[in-house]
Amino acid sequence: MAAVLWRRLDKLFSIGKEVRALPLVTIDLMLSRAEDNHRFFRDVTLAFYRQAHSRHPKFPLISRVKYGLAVCQLAQHEKSYFDRLEPTGKRNIRKAIKLGYRFAPIHYNHHLLDIDHIHQSTRVRQGRAMDERLLRNAVPHGNPATRDKHHDYPYFGVFRGDRLVAYAGCLVAGQLCSIEHIYGHAQFQQDGIVPLLLSSTADYLQAHYPHVSYYTYGTYYGATPSMQRFKRKFLFEPCRVNWRLGR
Repeated sequence: MAAVLWRRLDKLFSIGKEVRALPLVTIDLMLSRAEDNHRFFRDVTLAFYRQAHSRHPKFPLISRVKYGLAVCQLAQHEKSYFDRLEPTGKRNIRKAIKLGYRFAPIHYNHHLLDIDHIHQSTRVRQGRAMDERLLRNAVPHGNPATRDKHHDYPYFGVFRGDRLVAYAGCLVAGQLCSIEHIYGHAQFQQDGIVPLLLSSTADYLQAHYPHVSYYTYGTYYGATPSMQRFKRKFLFEPCRVNWRLGR
């Protein structure tokens, strides 16, 4: 028992030491730019900001999204996202393209049946049980169209022919694009569909949302070791974050 406790304490100490050395980024959500947009975008940006500053469930002395956010920095690099990847990441993407998969922005409500098939293709992801709500039939959302690209909630997908096999929903708020959810069909995961989705989304952001400097993929330390390796492989590195609401 004592040995187990010591290992846990040693792991926490190591994480704490690593966290203190994380690079610091400041992300402006540019809330003032949402004033003339649909109220939905102001509300969702405020909700994100409040959640980011809420107490961490395991470490109540720190904010939920202050330390260890998995961040890919877009604006600070002249090279494309793909060119910055290591050879193994590039091979994953080339494999998907060679097999005929293609990327496109999507309207979520037009692909509900395919989204059901994606969600229901496995009950376990990254060693964790799927949320039971996602195993039920998907329902259409009522998100309005944006009137200003500084705030948006776009969806992106990867297709096999006309069939959607992977998708992501993203919150765009000022300098931030946060992947809020991302799923691939279990049958086609080994074909590189999620790497293609991540890479193509980054390219799309740089072309259509030039104000987005930070592309984020959840938290790093809450992920499994295999997911941590996957995030680093595709340029999502743990960072400390100062959040600016941008009133």
